[in-house]
Amino acid sequence: MQDFIAHLNPFYVLCGVLIGGLTGFTGVGGGALMTPILILLFGVPSPVAVGTDLLYAAVTNSSGSVVHAVNRTIKWRIVGLLALGSVPMTGFSIALLYWLGADSNITHVLVTRVLGFALFVTAILLFARKPLMRWHERHLSFIEPRHVARATVATGAILGLLVTISSTGAGAIGVTALLLLYPNLPPRHVVGSGLAHAVPLTFLAGIGHSFLGTIDWGILTSLLCGSLPAIVVASIASARTSDTAVRVTLGIVLLVVVVKFWFL
Repeated sequence: MQDFIAHLNPFYVLCGVLIGGLTGFTGVGGGALMTPILILLFGVPSPVAVGTDLLYAAVTNSSGSVVHAVNRTIKWRIVGLLALGSVPMTGFSIALLYWLGADSNITHVLVTRVLGFALFVTAILLFARKPLMRWHERHLSFIEPRHVARATVATGAILGLLVTISSTGAGAIGVTALLLLYPNLPPRHVVGSGLAHAVPLTFLAGIGHSFLGTIDWGILTSLLCGSLPAIVVASIASARTSDTAVRVTLGIVLLVVVVKFWFL
């Protein structure tokens, strides 16, 4: 036990506490900061930051997915449709990264640009999800079921690409897309279905990155040791606390990070 503790990096543990707390408070979006922090603050190569964050997300999201499964707030048909698009695209994205070379400059540029785009969309959704939902309700309240199914598969494909290359998008982007596609579905079922899909998506993408050699297992262990208890505590506290300020602050931080990735 002492040897295990000795190998933990306190800075990564503290980072895990911070991100775990944000994730517990906001539900989505907090995890979007993990990869940027690893890259910008700790100097971790971008492909390694993405790969490590993918397995981190798979583990941290699993507990929430189990809770939703027990409460029967997961629509498995929606999960299946999402996976129909995301699984092939995840395989394609891993093959692309392998072909480009995990350590190549082209891969670094690709990861940072896609990450910047995913963070930008996530930040906008943190600010504008409610107005977007109101606009959707007024102008696009009904979509034919066959179009919904196709759009869900397409959403899964987009998430497979974004998440595998940048580790970001399964939360805010995925849930918002499902809210637009299934406006009559209770929000808790939308969140549960999105989370249930995010777990295998991030796990498969993370396994793919492990074959590329882009996972730092020491960093992953330290992050999880900080995050797992923080998520539990923050989730309990969030029931008594408004997360509006947290979401707005997080959105502003993500926009600053986007500027860093795109223009600096």
